[in-house]
Amino acid sequence: MAPVTSLAATVNQRVANALSAALPEAGAADPLLRRSDRADFQANGLLALAKKLGGNPRELAGKVVDAIAAEGLLKDVEVSGPGFLNLTVADAAITGTLAERAADDRLGVPYAATTGTTVIDYAQPNVAKEMHVGHLRSAVIGDALRNMLDFTGEKTVGRHHIGDWGTQFGMLIQYLIENPGQLAPAADVDGEQAMSNLNRVYKASRAVFDSDEEFKERARRRVVALQSGDAQTLELWQRFVDESKVYFYSVFEKLDMEIRDEEIVGESAYNAMMAETARMLEESGVAVRSEGALVVFFDDIKGKDDKPVPLIVQKADGGFGYAASDLSAIRNRVFDLGATTLLYVVDVRQSLHFRMVFETARRAGWLNDEVTAHNMGYGTVLGADGKPFKTREGETVRLEDLLDEAVQRAAEVVREKARDLTEDEIQERAAQVGIGAVKYADLSTSPSRDYKFDLDQMVSLNGDTSVYLQYAYARIQSILRKAGETKPAAHPELALAPAERALGLHLDAFGDTVAEAAAEYAPHKLAAYLYQLASLYTTFYDQCPVLKADTPEQVENRLFLCDLTARTLHRGMALLGIRTPERL
Repeated sequence: MAPVTSLAATVNQRVANALSAALPEAGAADPLLRRSDRADFQANGLLALAKKLGGNPRELAGKVVDAIAAEGLLKDVEVSGPGFLNLTVADAAITGTLAERAADDRLGVPYAATTGTTVIDYAQPNVAKEMHVGHLRSAVIGDALRNMLDFTGEKTVGRHHIGDWGTQFGMLIQYLIENPGQLAPAADVDGEQAMSNLNRVYKASRAVFDSDEEFKERARRRVVALQSGDAQTLELWQRFVDESKVYFYSVFEKLDMEIRDEEIVGESAYNAMMAETARMLEESGVAVRSEGALVVFFDDIKGKDDKPVPLIVQKADGGFGYAASDLSAIRNRVFDLGATTLLYVVDVRQSLHFRMVFETARRAGWLNDEVTAHNMGYGTVLGADGKPFKTREGETVRLEDLLDEAVQRAAEVVREKARDLTEDEIQERAAQVGIGAVKYADLSTSPSRDYKFDLDQMVSLNGDTSVYLQYAYARIQSILRKAGETKPAAHPELALAPAERALGLHLDAFGDTVAEAAAEYAPHKLAAYLYQLASLYTTFYDQCPVLKADTPEQVENRLFLCDLTARTLHRGMALLGIRTPERL
């Protein structure tokens, strides 16, 4: 089915056409249309246009009103104030447009006009280490962005740049060689056992490393063996990776996220490319030798002493760090995966690093106007005290503990409200509500901002929470079940009550909102839209009886508005990675 043009876009085009007809000398002027409290829309562009042409804005507005083709679309057009246009859409146009949306599985949302391939780097845990609250935002924001981009027609490729390389593996592998049997095969353990095993080995190896100089030296030699591709060393390294993946998958399953094995491509994957990356940068003059190291300088990046802060591609001892693997990853993603956009969902504290990496890649010609990179730097998860979220003992909060507690709190809320749910159903809903609450609290905040982690607020039925949205959806499903044989049906001939109009106009804005949120990498804009949708539905529900409406046609039309609201909530929440239970 063809995409549906939103009422806002149609009204904007009608006003633009009227501007061109009434004032040909104005050219293609922008009406500057926006939603308004005084009417459905207000066009503000005539003031600037009158100033440009040296005319009276109210007179100009009058000419535009005379030229507007209102039939079938606009109920009223009036000149307001110094030359604003207030435009009210006809009820039939609202219901008719919504009927077109309801007839389409995509709710009439068009695909983006131009699409490409976005490689999105998100959810980056470290091998042999527990995931903590700091890993939450990258996973949740990245997953939502990927859903949104997929929905607009963009091809997305996930990359989970896990920390699976570096000096700590010399310590771990050497300990395993000297203490065999410490890790069970990955196939024999679940996520909790895998992390317990890894924790035990890590702590034991660290204790020996810190107390035994000879072991420390053997561990350092083991790093060299790992980097040079020694078969036994690589085999043991792979066991740590496999055991860690078992754990990763168990956590991502709790987060209700799909992580594909082929998209877990850690630092190690770029090890063989790093020497060539360094050579290419040096031969092209992008990187230079300084005090034995290979570095890239930037005129606008300086330290406290006003000296340039370089990006170190290769250390003086010949070793490679994060810059070399990140630059090699860019080469791989652009030239092997065919990326047109690189999107990184990483902590805002890494912003300077990625700014330097991207600029280096641009100088090398790997990034340009056709292939761009964006850093979605996200803020910190804070505790109730406004400081980075820690346990009472000052330890970093384990991600699994946090998710388990969210589900437990949600179970209390669901159980309190549940009327006809079994205990198994309560637990199933609790997982959907609890995990949804955590995700929504994150996604409803602008990614660049910090936010406070407050479970009491997150699982509240009141306010801007996913639980409020989920209960709105479940309430609609209850109404549709009670309707029995009476089916939703649009009746454009009916006059709409104010609450019906407000709900209908907002439903029509879903496609525009998704497009804007995806283009700007702004899931919080979609979350804000969905919260307003649930709020407008609550007002509609309070003011407009559905099953007890005055006429059969009005019952069907209000059921139609209920059904389309539910479908829009379901689709929008799914894009954010949040479930919408049919019963709560």
